[in-house]
Amino acid sequence: MNDNRPAGYDPYAFEPFAVTVDLAVFTVRESRLHVLLVERGQEPYRGAWALPGGFLLPRESAESAARRELAEETGLTEQTAADLHLEQLRTYSDPDRDPRMRVVSVAYTALVPDLPEPRGGGDAARARWTPLASAARLAFDHDTILADAHSRIGAKLEYTCLATAFCPREFTLGELQQVYETVWGVELDRPNFRRKVLATPGFVEAVEGEPRRTGGRGKPAALYRAGAASALHPPLLRPEGRQQT
Repeated sequence: MNDNRPAGYDPYAFEPFAVTVDLAVFTVRESRLHVLLVERGQEPYRGAWALPGGFLLPRESAESAARRELAEETGLTEQTAADLHLEQLRTYSDPDRDPRMRVVSVAYTALVPDLPEPRGGGDAARARWTPLASAARLAFDHDTILADAHSRIGAKLEYTCLATAFCPREFTLGELQQVYETVWGVELDRPNFRRKVLATPGFVEAVEGEPRRTGGRGKPAALYRAGAASALHPPLLRPEGRQQT
């Protein structure tokens, strides 16, 4: 109870509403972009697939709630959930977005390397990584949130170094290029991509030691790790008219 309210303030003069968090968590699996979904175990939308999320507790921040719900509904450890890079996407406040009551949701998106298989928990019956192309007809307004999140990460790859968040700690430039191609849905010219990455200060840094053999008859590929930069100068803009087939 807040005892420092201004005189004459009546909190009951306003209609109550709830605040939730929703998470669009992406990873690259088998050269395809996947999103983490949960099957709802309760009404409304029982049996439908949705983004992980839930209600804020009374003394909890939105980001703390997002990490807690992610751990509870997917079976990820609290430490794994705490270590994820979460970015606040936007707030969704349509009055009719939830049939239970007025609910405002703060959405987050996360870019992660491949994680263990999730499992359901909390009010989620199941959890799974789903190819983005197959993620449709989600509960609530989660189709809209997912589309917004996909658009956001596509743009973020142009101006920031977040593509390295999809990669292992040590990666080849080919693996980094695959992230861009998967998220953007385009084919990139390998020599041109390599030149741009290596010419961007702080984007990646070489790893000392033996190169990694990546298959085929070519020579082993050099390994890199994420550099110190957070923004790309100049930006790495996606090419137009080179959609993957």
